[in-house]
Amino acid sequence: MILTPGQVSLGELEEIYRQGLAVSLAAGTRKAVEDAAAMVAKVAAGDVATYGVNTGFGKLAHVKIKPQDTEKLQKNLILSHCCGVGDPLDGALTRLMMVLKLMSLGRGASGVRWEVCKQLEVMLERGVIPVIPHQGSVGASGDLAPLAHMAAVMIGAGEAAFQGQTLPGLEALTRAGMVPIVLGPKEGLALINGTQFSTALALAGLFEAERAVANSIVIASLSTDAIMGSTAPLVAEIHALRGHAGQIEVATQMRALMDGSEIRESHRDGDTRVQDPYCIRCQPQVVGAAGDVIAMAARTLEIEANAVTDNPLVLTGLGRIVSGGNFHAEPVGFACDLIALALAEIGAIGQRRVALMVDPTLSHDLPPFLSKNPGLNSGFMIAEVTTAALMSENKHLANPCVTDSTPTSANQEDHVSMAAHGAYRLQKMARNLAVIQGVEALCSCQGIEARAPLVTSPKLAKVISRLRADVPSLEEDRYLAPDIQKAAELVSSGALVRAAV
Repeated sequence: MILTPGQVSLGELEEIYRQGLAVSLAAGTRKAVEDAAAMVAKVAAGDVATYGVNTGFGKLAHVKIKPQDTEKLQKNLILSHCCGVGDPLDGALTRLMMVLKLMSLGRGASGVRWEVCKQLEVMLERGVIPVIPHQGSVGASGDLAPLAHMAAVMIGAGEAAFQGQTLPGLEALTRAGMVPIVLGPKEGLALINGTQFSTALALAGLFEAERAVANSIVIASLSTDAIMGSTAPLVAEIHALRGHAGQIEVATQMRALMDGSEIRESHRDGDTRVQDPYCIRCQPQVVGAAGDVIAMAARTLEIEANAVTDNPLVLTGLGRIVSGGNFHAEPVGFACDLIALALAEIGAIGQRRVALMVDPTLSHDLPPFLSKNPGLNSGFMIAEVTTAALMSENKHLANPCVTDSTPTSANQEDHVSMAAHGAYRLQKMARNLAVIQGVEALCSCQGIEARAPLVTSPKLAKVISRLRADVPSLEEDRYLAPDIQKAAELVSSGALVRAAV
């Protein structure tokens, strides 16, 4: 995929993330990159101290570096900042991080040579993927440690995954037919300064959250039919009177999904229940609001993905190299907190529908725990408990991270965003939510089947058929963990949503 820095869409980034595409910068970006590099080279050869070019870093910015030591300065910077710990990042996330760094450098405000951009492009093309420990960034002064591990492989150090093996960085480059790059003035700093680690993880969380909204709409429609819920709360005029776009969209989609359900028509007249519980009646209001929050985060992250976030910045139009604070990941941190809240709430309302369906006092004549022979069989009793456990875990994980600043680097970096672990938790939350939604899908399909000979709508019937292709109906108790895993995989892959089309 050819990328024009500053103009890359979220759709393109999701395609890169999910399909592992190789990328390259548009040819028209090269001049801006080289103009900025030439400006840095000129400053590096002069006597004026310029941060990041011929000085130390952070609290050591007052130390002037001799011109003959600038190459050593950049190498030392990379090696000294490789302080990450913890499990390595998933390869798809690392690739996305590399793409974001390439996009940022391609804006022509970082002062790196074109060769640095090409090194990243070729690594992506040939599958040299740095091993990035996921802990160590506080989301200010950039994601220093994670990005240092990326840059280390570029110069022949660190570790990289290549063709299914984890190798020393130099060996991985050699096997891929590449050579290490020798960093020039400011280039090491440009590589490790920036929010690309946090933003990559945040984007992945965003993509999963958007899919979770779509899954929730389909699965909630199944659950509504399973408990013989009313569709009156989906009437368009109700939602138009409030006006929130997400709420209107959820109600619109649910009406379309449930259209033609024999189950719904069977109790449209003469139903003694005045109102359904909130988990049924307020699905558009809750998940619609979550969708609106996710859309807000999406706008922030699309801007951030296309931004230049290292320091100092080379402003060729002004003829100046200026220190600023674009490396501070506060916008990313706020976006991650919003996404986390949305994931937790989507799971919370879904879990209540699971509890509703297995409770014979609330489920409108469904068998206890959806078991065809309750007592001898426990049905989905403990599957519901699992969803409660995961719902609770996600509530804890949804606590804000961006408010948890702590001073670092001898108080030079005295306010930080904590965006990195705010973003990293989103993957776990999305996995937890997929299980909750998978169990809800299992329960709702089981409940709809218990309404036979009445059948659900044509669209929802296709969703049930897709689920049943992988997970058979629960006739009697069996080892349920594999069923839950398969259902969660169908949810996370989007298969159930695609079946409803």
